[in-house]
Amino acid sequence: MTTVLVTAVVVLVLVALVVAGLAGALFFGGFLLTRVLEILAPVLLLIWFVLHGRRGGPGWERLAGKRYAHRGLHGSGVPENSLWAFRRAAEAGYGAELDVHLTADGHLAVVHDSNLSRMCGVEAKVEDLTAAQLGKLRLAGTGESVPFLEQVLPLFEGRAPLVVELKTAGGNHAALCEKTMECLDRFGADYCIESFDPRCLAWLRKHRPEVLRGQLTQDFLRRGEDQPLKNRLALTALLCNCLTRPDFVACRYQDRRMAPMALWRLWGGRTALWTIRAPEELEETERLGALPIFEGFDPEEGSAK
Repeated sequence: MTTVLVTAVVVLVLVALVVAGLAGALFFGGFLLTRVLEILAPVLLLIWFVLHGRRGGPGWERLAGKRYAHRGLHGSGVPENSLWAFRRAAEAGYGAELDVHLTADGHLAVVHDSNLSRMCGVEAKVEDLTAAQLGKLRLAGTGESVPFLEQVLPLFEGRAPLVVELKTAGGNHAALCEKTMECLDRFGADYCIESFDPRCLAWLRKHRPEVLRGQLTQDFLRRGEDQPLKNRLALTALLCNCLTRPDFVACRYQDRRMAPMALWRLWGGRTALWTIRAPEELEETERLGALPIFEGFDPEEGSAK
């Protein structure tokens, strides 16, 4: 089942209920209208309960109005998620989105993939290596090594905020959350935290409710074939929101119109969109009031990096 089909079904059901209600009001008096509303109200209440997040979460005003370089301001020989890329972003006045993994000895590596073959040319997982082993590797054939979170945070103190994505593996969500918060507490950078894994948001809700938290999503019904169907449905439809109560939802730009996101925005939910790859996409994202996470061009220059 595609997202288009899901959206069509939801829209058709709601339209049918509204039309039936209007017909009842016009031709059958209030009796049929009352019956329709008795059905419609619980359905809408259930959808609202499942999808809605926390209102007025702390710190959003420090993130709004900023632009965020996806994995740093990389390109033209500057590797993603490198200190070089983050330094460029900070100096240009941008915030940055970055990815955090937990190493075998409990350090916080800033790299996107768990498997290091794409960026470092070795068949190994971040979670299986120590910080010392990871430090010997180089990113994309450059002299840049995989940075650690405590190296990145000083670059953004007193500057634009960070969007910190937690990358879980093997059930390490609690340890990853705890270590990340301990590290963030030592520095003065503004930040929010996001993850595809709802367990991270549930941990933050319980242990660090003062931290702004976001649920990552995309159309897992068309993508994410490596996920079980139940996970793909839950993550696409934001069904875990009832447990995690996110402050915002960060959605793939191409999937911004899927039905759960439309309902999330309809009820005033805060939004981030990734990955923005063109000036016109950036303009639309900012017009929607969403945080833009961009890549492949410099918004100040409007051209490819």
